[in-house]
Amino acid sequence: MVTVTELCPAYAPFLGCLGAAISVVFCSFGAAYGTAKSGVGISAMGVMRPELILKSAVPVVMAGIIGIYGLVVSALIANSSNIFLISFCVSDIINFKSGCIHLGAGLSVGLSGLAAGFAVGIVGDAGVRGSAQQPRLFVGMILILIFAEVLGLYGLIVALILNTRAGESSCS
Repeated sequence: MVTVTELCPAYAPFLGCLGAAISVVFCSFGAAYGTAKSGVGISAMGVMRPELILKSAVPVVMAGIIGIYGLVVSALIANSSNIFLISFCVSDIINFKSGCIHLGAGLSVGLSGLAAGFAVGIVGDAGVRGSAQQPRLFVGMILILIFAEVLGLYGLIVALILNTRAGESSCS
């Protein structure tokens, strides 16, 4: 016979906390890199064409959205598992399966957000500089940025699906 303490080890909430932290940290790393790399391109372009600075801020906005993906998943993980509540009630304890699923959700959105941030930064830097010299490149840059951003969205979708699966199992 399996007991509640075997199904719900004391370290299971740690896995959920780790998933929440990983989602925010890695998505923020990606967003920061995308913002910094695109910002360097905007600054270099702004020296020659200062009237295009506001128009060229699109990659910075898209990089910031990647950080929001991590924040959303982290909040959902924290809210769905009661991992931040210290309670002696068995119903508040999450099991090992839920902890692993939350870790997987955090890794999913975090690593895909990191990759998307790198892609947005590199495309944003080169695209902004190129569109300053040839204005017809702007639409192409936007399309490539959308394809780079959707990589983070894929991770968000997988994390949301995983998060709904974690709520199906409990220790009570």
